Amino acid sequence: MFLIYPDNFLIITLLSDFFMIKASRIINIYILTGAVLLFLFWFLIWHLDGLRSHFTFFPLWLGYILLIGGLTARRKGSSLLTRNFKSWCLLFIFSAPVWWIFEWLNKMAYYWTYLGVESFSDLEYNIFATISFSTVIPAVFSTSEWVETFHIGDNFTNGIKVGVHRSTRLLFFTTGWLMLLVFLLWPKYGAAFLWMSLYFIIDPLNYRLGFPSLLKMTSKGDWSAVIQLWIASLICGFLWEMWNYFAYPKWIYNVPFVDDWHIFEMPALGYLGYLPFSLELYAMYHLITGLLKIKPVSNFV
Repeated sequence: MFLIYPDNFLIITLLSDFFMIKASRIINIYILTGAVLLFLFWFLIWHLDGLRSHFTFFPLWLGYILLIGGLTARRKGSSLLTRNFKSWCLLFIFSAPVWWIFEWLNKMAYYWTYLGVESFSDLEYNIFATISFSTVIPAVFSTSEWVETFHIGDNFTNGIKVGVHRSTRLLFFTTGWLMLLVFLLWPKYGAAFLWMSLYFIIDPLNYRLGFPSLLKMTSKGDWSAVIQLWIASLICGFLWEMWNYFAYPKWIYNVPFVDDWHIFEMPALGYLGYLPFSLELYAMYHLITGLLKIKPVSNFV
């Protein structure tokens, strides 16, 4: 009965408008803060003399993540950044150890190396590197959600069904271990497997354990999440390589058989590695949150 009186309707309407205005202002703050950080530290990472990436990389990518999160919220009403700030922060926490896994695997092959790191002690390097690595998952996931607002994935919801049968998932799992073994034994010939093996191993495991899994989606013919992650990874990959090009310290590549034509420091064919890499990030993140019994972020693919 309380809600039928006109005065009460007016109060509710005014409160609703107030919170909508407040939310809009917060989104504008995220967009403005992100843009300022991005362009300021983009300039600094390219134009300062001497060592600078160790203190400019994180705020540069934080600016991008805030900006893309704000733009996403502007387009769809919410984003990873605005829906659950705690879960958004945990993306940074989980991102660093995930990327360290790839750093450790790379010690078998040295597909990429860092110039300028000799200027830091081991402790300094590990601290600065961990801070920088913390931006990888938030960047890819936030970009994926922004891509989702354009409904590109809607065209890929009725595709071929992969993962329906247990035998297919077992084949994925076995193939993943074989690819990882080839990479470890013959790294000269296994560059592609570094970016594929962990997905093939972990995603079927997530399916089995009841955690979010891309195979669960593709088993229904829904490839929208895969497409969105692929596009997001190419966007982030291009920005990683572009901002790295004039930075210092920086990374360079030595990838067997494809180390010819480059786009920035990355061999052109190397950009294909970002596609399965994005799927690995999805699988590894959901394995971690599932094992820790932490509610994962959602609605970003």
